[in-house]
Amino acid sequence: MAERLESLKAGIIGGLSGCFAFAIASLLNTLVLAKYFQTLASLQSNVNWHWWVSGAVATFTGFLFGVTYRYIIRSDQNPQLKVGGVLAFGLVRGLTQIELGWNSFSTIWPFVVLAFESVLWFGIAAIALDIAIQLHWVKPFSSI
Repeated sequence: MAERLESLKAGIIGGLSGCFAFAIASLLNTLVLAKYFQTLASLQSNVNWHWWVSGAVATFTGFLFGVTYRYIIRSDQNPQLKVGGVLAFGLVRGLTQIELGWNSFSTIWPFVVLAFESVLWFGIAAIALDIAIQLHWVKPFSSI
């Protein structure tokens, strides 16, 4: 039971940090990138159903990342394993964005920016989880 609670705590921290990273990235896209770079104008987002769905997906994937990341790091603190976990989650979502760009009739650059942001989201979630583990808010998975 304790392991499930620790996984739930890691998932909640991952979900909140994923949602926070999504909100920051959306704000950056709307206020800076879409405004000053004409090729990235499609990144400008309004608060509509698409934005809410994207935020929910970011929160849910952050939750799944948090649970998975807790098991990835185990107790050995392997930095390559940590980076691999972040890249795996980020690239799966990011490459999906690039695939959407290939299939659309507009330029691919906005989708490349979104792919980069995906890796950044999970990097922020990993930092938040590392801090939570160091502060003993979440205990790493212990293999007995």
